[in-house]
Amino acid sequence: MESKELTVIIVTYKSEDKIFNCLKSISNDIPVIVVENSNNLILKKKIEDNFSNVKCILTGENKGYGAANNIGLKLIKTKYGLVLNPDTILGKDAVKNFLITANKIKEFWLIGPANDQMVNLDYKEDLIDVDNLKGFAIFFNILMFKNNYFDENFFLYFEEIDLCKRVKKSKGKIFLDKNILINHEGASSVDKTNILELEKNRNWHWMWSTFYFHKKHKGFLLALFITSPKILSAIAKTLFYFLTLNKKKRDIYFCRLSGILNSIIGKKAWYRPAID
Repeated sequence: MESKELTVIIVTYKSEDKIFNCLKSISNDIPVIVVENSNNLILKKKIEDNFSNVKCILTGENKGYGAANNIGLKLIKTKYGLVLNPDTILGKDAVKNFLITANKIKEFWLIGPANDQMVNLDYKEDLIDVDNLKGFAIFFNILMFKNNYFDENFFLYFEEIDLCKRVKKSKGKIFLDKNILINHEGASSVDKTNILELEKNRNWHWMWSTFYFHKKHKGFLLALFITSPKILSAIAKTLFYFLTLNKKKRDIYFCRLSGILNSIIGKKAWYRPAID
């Protein structure tokens, strides 16, 4: 039944240490599409040789989280899709409970799992109507989206916030289900082989996406006003760490400044980490 209703999408990028544990937690009768943001033929073969239910697609380059997820979502032939991060482990009956809720509330657009904080909160109902979901696990009602999923202008950060905001603008329903548990390590999807490059990448895209998100939903001038403290902080700290000869901190804050300035002048999110 699950294999006829659900397809799982997992976007990876240098996630070899995480993806196999994630795949092991998924029933082998559920189709899975792994979208690897590279041309890693060895990883593709290893995944497909070990998991008969998994198809691994190579993008050939790092297209980012949103664009890669869109590739997988647009290939789905089932009613529902579950987008997972590679550093997640499905809890017992997670898929079963997703489908129970999906078939009970057919007008939903998105469903998210409960995390530890939400489980401990004193909600009387198991199903909670929410405005946003965490991006590590999102259950899609495919027909509601008409192939319009993530905004591919985001390379990293804010993709799921933007998605949820657009759903709400369309009067769509988003739910969090306390009966669904998915373990998420957090900030662990990419192997930590080059900490500084990953940190520079995160800072650049966090700032780029912050301005772009506010500009998209509130207009250029209000976005500039909202992010001006971040701009001034990035300028001040870049200069401070330059003068104090702290190259590591200087590079990180320069990336923050570069990210938001590129977003302000309308350039695409072009920065990529220098990782082999």
